[in-house]
Amino acid sequence: MKEYKLFTPTKLGDLALKNRIVMAPMTRSRAIGNVPNELMAEYYAQRASAGLIITEGTAPSPNGLGYSRIPGCFSKQQAEGWRKTTSAVHKAGGKIFIQLMHTGRINHSLNLPEGAQIIAPSAVKANGQMWTDAEQMQDFPIPKEMNDEDLLLTLTEYVASAKHAIDAGFDGVELHAANGYLLEQFLSPVSNIRTDKYGGSIENRCRFVLDVAAGVVKTIGKNKTAIRLSPYGVAGDMPHYPEIDETYTYLAEELNKLGLVYLHLVDHSAMGSPEVPAEIKAIIRTRFKNTLILSGGYDKERAEADIESGKADLIAFGRPFINNPDLVERMKNNWPLSQTLKMDLFYTPDEKGYTDYPDYKV
Repeated sequence: MKEYKLFTPTKLGDLALKNRIVMAPMTRSRAIGNVPNELMAEYYAQRASAGLIITEGTAPSPNGLGYSRIPGCFSKQQAEGWRKTTSAVHKAGGKIFIQLMHTGRINHSLNLPEGAQIIAPSAVKANGQMWTDAEQMQDFPIPKEMNDEDLLLTLTEYVASAKHAIDAGFDGVELHAANGYLLEQFLSPVSNIRTDKYGGSIENRCRFVLDVAAGVVKTIGKNKTAIRLSPYGVAGDMPHYPEIDETYTYLAEELNKLGLVYLHLVDHSAMGSPEVPAEIKAIIRTRFKNTLILSGGYDKERAEADIESGKADLIAFGRPFINNPDLVERMKNNWPLSQTLKMDLFYTPDEKGYTDYPDYKV
């Protein structure tokens, strides 16, 4: 019987992982009042057989909340709420990073608390709509261009939120610089038309992402700091631009200098986006020396092939973890995966379609 490297233990920085399978971050909208709760703790603990869990996108500030019922990690109450999840996952033998996600212009005022504002690198409106619990689907508004004060405050909020996360028991922090959210909005010349030191050249457009990463590294340490990138992704109205390869090559080199514990590269082609070319994956692999996580439409065989060939160190699975809480055991034992996926319940507020998917019965 074939021995799969996918199921063998490995190290992530100084963290021991029991296998090379990662549960990818997925928004599930169960945080009532933006506060993590017992239901979320149960959900993550059910999936703690993954070598590493990365939480759903979590706002580092009120301005970053964006979506209905997503969690934050900027208040004492939220940190205490998250401690329920970290304790449950650790008790079940798992490891867990929080994903810090500031939505930037992918936002609506109806989803924000009083006093929060919609900010972005530039006052460039995203095409499309988003859900609001108050008035259903609404167009994205024109965001406010961030001034020097906003830039400093947002950087400070990321750093403070990372510290809250470590205090709440997380093993580390993944900065979400993908999927069209705030950090990626700085990277693209389509959403970032600034003329100061944060816009124009590739180096300038990467500057804020690198400032945030450096600030978090300084506060919680490089072995606890990671990042997610999505070159060629189109989520959040991120169209193609000619310097994509050059941008992400430079970014990978600079992130490597900071010594981040992992770089998580997502390819959304399985969901209809353009494929990330093999060449850019290979370039990032050579320029970034620490752990590389690849994600996007993987099954067991392709995951094993990419680990064996050295294309990646860890492989992240997303949707299969939703309806297969015991995904690792199912893949390991060649048990069939559940095909029941209640997509209409992905973002609803209760346990239905969340914690009620059963483990495989032998």
